[in-house]
Amino acid sequence: MWEHNLDLEFVRVTEATALASARLMGRGDEAAAQKAAVTAMHDLLRRSPLRCRIVVGEGDPGQVPYLSNGEILGQGDLPAVDVALDALEGTNICASGRPNSISVLALTDPGGFLATPDVYMEKIAVGPKAKGAIDLSLSPTENLQRIAAALQAYVEDLTVVVLDRPRHERLIKDIREAGAKLRLIGDGDLSAAIAAAVKDSGVDVLMGIGGAPQGLLAAAALKGMGGDMQGRFLPRTQAERTKISALGLRELHQILTIDDLVPGQDVLFVATGITDGDVLRGVRLSGKGATTHSLAIRCSTGTVRFIQTEHRFLPA
Repeated sequence: MWEHNLDLEFVRVTEATALASARLMGRGDEAAAQKAAVTAMHDLLRRSPLRCRIVVGEGDPGQVPYLSNGEILGQGDLPAVDVALDALEGTNICASGRPNSISVLALTDPGGFLATPDVYMEKIAVGPKAKGAIDLSLSPTENLQRIAAALQAYVEDLTVVVLDRPRHERLIKDIREAGAKLRLIGDGDLSAAIAAAVKDSGVDVLMGIGGAPQGLLAAAALKGMGGDMQGRFLPRTQAERTKISALGLRELHQILTIDDLVPGQDVLFVATGITDGDVLRGVRLSGKGATTHSLAIRCSTGTVRFIQTEHRFLPA
């Protein structure tokens, strides 16, 4: 695969994307924040030392101007890596200045990601100590009991993060009746899934239905951190069912393990905080520079790096 000394090059991609987005943080303009992020990431990947094929991007060709599924960027004659990305995870939370907006990029060898379409996915994610304890075929209560046993804790000790959506009314009721603590979030379930594998984040489990691309990116991070995740597609239209069928799964609603989602063994996951969150601090802008906080994970070595970078802006 690529040389490990190129890892920092891709951290620079998410840093630059986060810096571009942070300038529009809290201004209430989602479209402008998204455009700034996508443009910055596209420009950096276009100049990448690797040939990158986007397998999970910002949308299908013709729907988005940059970073579309199937787009090839970078140098070289042939695609060298497959890329999954979310230039601005949490567009609306960046625009409103709320927590857990991040810029994310993951790379692996060709064929190392399941090319998840932009549909809903039911998810459950945990950290390393609960690896092997989760099963989407079981009820939320049963999963919480198994996770608690793996952590040598009580269910009442667990903190579960769930997106605050009407579709989760029954899930929220089940979690509360099981006795676990519940944290409802407006958006940003990718950050919450990663937080489940970070010590002292205050998050033990992510449960619920969210975007499938964010589920894939979460699986890439959790695989490198020794955590665990399962997912299941929940298509709503025939067009979505057709996209899922094209993946060649045994069945439409197959429970996908972390290795189904990310079969690649050498995966690099990088993310930079835009707003403050459970895992990463947001961008700190000053007149002459900025500070960013990033995460870089290598699955093949299990290396997890938190990187703080001081940026100095040169005069125009």
